[in-house]
Amino acid sequence: MGNKANIIILWAMLVAVVAMATHPPPFERTKGINGLEKLIVRDRRGRSFEVYLYGGQVTSWKNEKGDELLFMSTKAIFEPPTPIRGGIPLLFPQYSNTGPLPSHGFVRQRFWEIDTNPPPLPSHPYSSAHVDLILKSSDADLKIWPNKFVYRLRVALGHGGDLTLTSRVKNSDVKPFNFTAGLHPYFYVSDISQIQVEGLQNLDYLDQQKNRTRFTDNAKFITFNSQLDRLYLRTPSKLRIVDHNKKKTIVVRKEGYADAVVWNPWDKKVSDLGVEDYKRFVAVEPVAVEKPIILKPGQVWKGVLQVSVVPRT
Repeated sequence: MGNKANIIILWAMLVAVVAMATHPPPFERTKGINGLEKLIVRDRRGRSFEVYLYGGQVTSWKNEKGDELLFMSTKAIFEPPTPIRGGIPLLFPQYSNTGPLPSHGFVRQRFWEIDTNPPPLPSHPYSSAHVDLILKSSDADLKIWPNKFVYRLRVALGHGGDLTLTSRVKNSDVKPFNFTAGLHPYFYVSDISQIQVEGLQNLDYLDQQKNRTRFTDNAKFITFNSQLDRLYLRTPSKLRIVDHNKKKTIVVRKEGYADAVVWNPWDKKVSDLGVEDYKRFVAVEPVAVEKPIILKPGQVWKGVLQVSVVPRT
């Protein structure tokens, strides 16, 4: 009887080990810089991303070789309420300083929770390597922005290693409200002077270095040799960042965000950015700014950012 019991126990342990190998835990919850909680998500091929609960902010995205695809400032401050510089900050309910709220809103300075019961996303069949976060407006939030909302965020690794962020904002108030929003990805590049951004030719933009004066960009692509900060209006769903040194292209696809910002500070002093950091990143941001999004009570807005890296010959 004892031997039979031992065999049953060993068999159960073997089944559990096999189950863990074929269905690994969805994420690892651990402590990051300064003890802030973060989640690490990996797929079976060794690709991964990390997201901090502070800000709901992705701070790392690596391919199967372990190469980092996002940029983090060498002077990033992981001390609330300071926003984290780098990765992919969330901008809501106000982009930049376009209204009465703090620049880029306040959700990037809030502590998010793991969403244990997210609504399904039937139109986006991602792999199992994902995590869902949720943020609900607090009493403190309502004092500075008197609109009740629920913000759900899914961060996912696709089967091809692409990274997708799906934002869903629900109006849980009894009155309509409007907002501007966006994501602020810092893409790691080999050398800012050796890259180009494609897909914005013949579009109007607001030059944010010239009091948002409106211009039309007739160039085939954007290159960098000084500070650049432009808000492009009514942009296509796909943009490309060509890194000539690395012989790769970062493909940026977006849904729900009508506009796009292209930014690099060059040598302009930014307090939480290293002196040489500007050489290693470009920000190509999906945003909804020109026409604020209006939500009636109970309505949900969805915005999607999908990023992939493809070789360039």
